[in-house]
Amino acid sequence: MRVLAIDHGSKRIGLALSDETRTIAQPLGFFPAKPMADLLAHLREIISRQSVETLLVGMPRNMDGTYGPAAENVRRFIGVLEKEIPLPVKTWDERLTTVQANRTMIDAGVGRSARKEKADATAAAILLQSYLDSRQ
Repeated sequence: MRVLAIDHGSKRIGLALSDETRTIAQPLGFFPAKPMADLLAHLREIISRQSVETLLVGMPRNMDGTYGPAAENVRRFIGVLEKEIPLPVKTWDERLTTVQANRTMIDAGVGRSARKEKADATAAAILLQSYLDSRQ
């Protein structure tokens, strides 16, 4: 069974999926954050098609470990997920995942416009890979 990672943003939601052995994370792209009904339908489709059993949501934290306004937005989003999708929802520290995603893509020679398109999904994959690695 797979884990679906969600990198929540105000405009876009980055998505990544684990393999069946929960060893490798792969980016799935991004989806608009609004309208919520469309996002939920998209998530349900992925969950059904890919046999997802756990949702992993990136929890933003400040560098000192405290939670700020972005974390409150994610908590509200998780509340909706828990009401609408009958799967366990876990959170994982997402500090610096977007920075790491951009650095990785720059190092790989990905152009600026392509980085913008891929940053959310790459950050979700980094988040998910960190979670998967911690469980081994």
